[in-house]
Amino acid sequence: MSQNPPDLRPDLAPRAVLPTDARPGQPRIGMVSLGCPKALVDSERILTRLRAEGYAISPDYAGAEAVIVNTCGFLDSAKAESLDAIGEALRENGRVIVTGCLGAEPDYITGAHPKVLAVTGPHQYEQVLDAVHAAVPPAPDPFVDLLPARGVSLTPRHFSYLKISEGCNHKCKFCIIPDMRGRLQSRPAKAVLREAEKLVEAGVRELLVISQDTSAYGTDWKDRAGAGSHIVDLARGLGSLGAWVRLHYVYPYPFVRDLVPLMADGLILSYLDVPFQHAHPDTLKRMARPAHAEKTLDRIAEWRGICPDITLRSTFIVGYPGETEAEFQTLLDWLDEAQLDRVGAFRYENVAGARSNALPDHVPEDVKEDRFARFMEKAQAISAAKLAAKVGTRLEVIVDSIDGDGATCRTKADAPEIDGNLFIDEGFQGLTPGDIVSVDVDEASEYDLWGRLVP
Repeated sequence: MSQNPPDLRPDLAPRAVLPTDARPGQPRIGMVSLGCPKALVDSERILTRLRAEGYAISPDYAGAEAVIVNTCGFLDSAKAESLDAIGEALRENGRVIVTGCLGAEPDYITGAHPKVLAVTGPHQYEQVLDAVHAAVPPAPDPFVDLLPARGVSLTPRHFSYLKISEGCNHKCKFCIIPDMRGRLQSRPAKAVLREAEKLVEAGVRELLVISQDTSAYGTDWKDRAGAGSHIVDLARGLGSLGAWVRLHYVYPYPFVRDLVPLMADGLILSYLDVPFQHAHPDTLKRMARPAHAEKTLDRIAEWRGICPDITLRSTFIVGYPGETEAEFQTLLDWLDEAQLDRVGAFRYENVAGARSNALPDHVPEDVKEDRFARFMEKAQAISAAKLAAKVGTRLEVIVDSIDGDGATCRTKADAPEIDGNLFIDEGFQGLTPGDIVSVDVDEASEYDLWGRLVP
């Protein structure tokens, strides 16, 4: 059983679990899926379309007739990782199709890897399919090629990511996502709810709602009546399906307050993933983000007043250009006051095309490392204290996996991969992944809990 967090980069999706079934002679395509959960959803959609056309999915390079690499371009380090993955696929297989966020820069990819078969941008599903058709013609057999009810999933059967929109209207100076994925485009509520219903019918016990800006859902529609309340309406609909509903990437707009009563009533999980990024007003202004840290603390207090057991997760950037020691200390002090439950951090990196590259007074790498370590030490201490307070309580958990040592589970306060685990190491033999059970907590560490099944 592994203990979280295995990595402190909060932009990473869970590891993909590829299906391996295939009939004799069926054309096979491999998939390497990099980046965030939103990219993982794109990979699932591509593979679902391919399965519907008669392709099988190969879990390795050797068994594939071509390989799709779904890339990430969020940070320069992520771009380098994507280029490395493309290079590996070319060495191991030789026939590679590139898609995803880094695909918005085709010359960058072909400059490093001129032998790739095709390059497409993010969520360009039709172009990916065209490239696959050209490389490996389909050979469907409608009598045996049955598509699973929930489509092809790259996550365990009991949880699934539910993407409700594409793009983003924010203009943060450190981010190029709007350039790669465009402006906000919300999916119709009926389509989202129908997808969610099909997932739940297929056995999904937890829906992880994702987008670039979840709280802005629906504000791009031409009919602006009720703008600002669309995510509340959607959350209410999702909460009626009987699964756990977890909201990610929720910007702290004032109307987020309207979501919290749904959490207090148990309709959706009392969990908010809010990308605060920093706390000092000058740093936030240089980021081109709302510079109201004091109001943010007031909102946190208001949310906790409505729903005392709410779990707050966030990510922050340390070492942003111009960040002084005093500004960083303000962030640490703010974290002390906010007492967030789950915290991740980035060391600032330049990204080609980001406006923050041109800002003056870039922070030296050794200072970034020092601040990152100090920030995470503070966050870890807060997490340890909060988890210690849960010892002696009874919690509802969902089982993720089981091995010879025990069951790895998550509480309602923990998202897959990025938050902590709860481990059961006695009496777990009758459990299966996806079970939701009650546990008495008897031990805690900085990030994880241990407990005993309630008879």
